[in-house]
Amino acid sequence: MDLLDYAFMQRALLAAVLVGVTAPAIGTYLVQRRQAVMGDGIGHVAMTGVALGFLLNASPVWMATLVAVIGAVGMELIRSRGKTSGDIALAMLFYGGLAGGVIIINLAPGGSTANLTSYLFGSITTVSAEDVTAVVILAAFVIAVTLGLRRQLFAVCQDEEFARVTGLPVRFLNLLIAVTAAVTVTVAMRIVGLLLVSAMMVIPVAAAQRVTRGFTATLSVAMVIGVLVSLSGTTLTYYIDAPSGGTIVLLAIGVFMVMTALSTPLARRRANAARAAEEVCTRDDVKV
Repeated sequence: MDLLDYAFMQRALLAAVLVGVTAPAIGTYLVQRRQAVMGDGIGHVAMTGVALGFLLNASPVWMATLVAVIGAVGMELIRSRGKTSGDIALAMLFYGGLAGGVIIINLAPGGSTANLTSYLFGSITTVSAEDVTAVVILAAFVIAVTLGLRRQLFAVCQDEEFARVTGLPVRFLNLLIAVTAAVTVTVAMRIVGLLLVSAMMVIPVAAAQRVTRGFTATLSVAMVIGVLVSLSGTTLTYYIDAPSGGTIVLLAIGVFMVMTALSTPLARRRANAARAAEEVCTRDDVKV
């Protein structure tokens, strides 16, 4: 394949695989606890980090990671308090991060909002070797947390009170989920973009839920879907010269629609099997 002859495509495809694995991995937990839009909020906050990177002549990826983690911790602390004013505080945090990024980028030497475009919507041509190194390190952290602690994280997402009774460090695990989501946002922003990263956390998971039963099966299928659409979207972007983020998300939506179509006969088959099993049990009870 001629696209593999180019170093920028090699970097982009590697980053795409890592995005495809990490985004659905943490997204499965966020969907489980009904925080599907958390990635979108963190993406807004990470904008300030990207702009600070330009202003301070530092790596935008690492600065975005730092700011996104701080923002995610703030979101989790607001959520844990459970006050009615929490929604307002979160909205101020989200849009404050977006506005801060726009203002700060214009203060950077030679900076303008045009510098943020590739971070907002993703761009395969701008993925540098330094970006890949950062993405690999951050992705390793996300995979270690989401897979290594999947039992504990699932328990917290399923029922916090039960997890607390069993002795799990609920507050720490909640903060860990928030931090991992923030790191995932910065992993995905060079390929998918800050404004679309939340879609990659949610849509593959929603698609997987259409045809799977159980948390582990959903997690596994969602990660497979994530890798497939990320690789396909990045490859397609090379040939049609389209924004990688939009292409990947549209492919993910297409997979969701296919899975939805497949789920109807599958659900009917499962219902018939359950009904047949119930009838057998009923006949056995009557004989007894």
